[in-house]
Amino acid sequence: MVHRPRSVILAAGLGAALAFSQTPPAGTSAKLDSARGVAPPTAEAANAPALTAEQRGDIFMAKKMYREAIESFAQGNQKDPVLRNKTGIAYHQMLQLDKARKCYEQAIKLKPTYNEAINNLGTIFYAQKSYRRAISQYKRALKIAPDQASVHSNLGMAYFARKKMDLAIVEFRTALDLDPNIFERHSSYGTILQERSVAEKAKFHYSMATLYAQQGRADLALQYLRKALEEGFKERKKLAEDPAFAAMRDLPEFKQLLTLEPRVL
Repeated sequence: MVHRPRSVILAAGLGAALAFSQTPPAGTSAKLDSARGVAPPTAEAANAPALTAEQRGDIFMAKKMYREAIESFAQGNQKDPVLRNKTGIAYHQMLQLDKARKCYEQAIKLKPTYNEAINNLGTIFYAQKSYRRAISQYKRALKIAPDQASVHSNLGMAYFARKKMDLAIVEFRTALDLDPNIFERHSSYGTILQERSVAEKAKFHYSMATLYAQQGRADLALQYLRKALEEGFKERKKLAEDPAFAAMRDLPEFKQLLTLEPRVL
């Protein structure tokens, strides 16, 4: 069963918080409010339920106030695996990896099938360059939820880091099949982390260019080819020989890339 990220609570929680913040203080007269341009409280705002610890934490996470988010999550049920996982993400964002790992492990202990927390534990091992252990966790998460594009992406990254290019490409392709925009979507707060860091950026960008070219997405293929060259990709002759780019070779933009000498970043 795929667990839907609970970050959808964020919008509702933020709306409620704004409603409360706009409510005039008790005892203020309607006449004075009118003079100051303050709208009287609506019945909806007055009767709005109090925010839960999780909702408050989600609002802090959206504002990147991670310490405050941790404090809010701590006010909730500590036996809730989702709160433990979200607390782990907050620590993770602050690069306190040991504390993040402990929270993910607690979440998994509370709910052994919690694939998001298992994936997030894998990202801890990836950050520590323990790629074998990261791969083990990603595979474990995919046994529970095989259709998670972000986990396939993470598994591909770990294979890539171990220079297992064929396996990495398979996982990247699977991730794109499940979510065509998985590599273009900017991260937003949720319950699952997607790894974006990679050591050999030029080679990675070239690999992504071939995948997009094979999908007929020439604009993105060109974008990633340009990134690869800017990162110092040296095998320029592959651009003219790689069958992945056969359908693009007549494009003016592609021909221009073959002749340009991009500034290496």
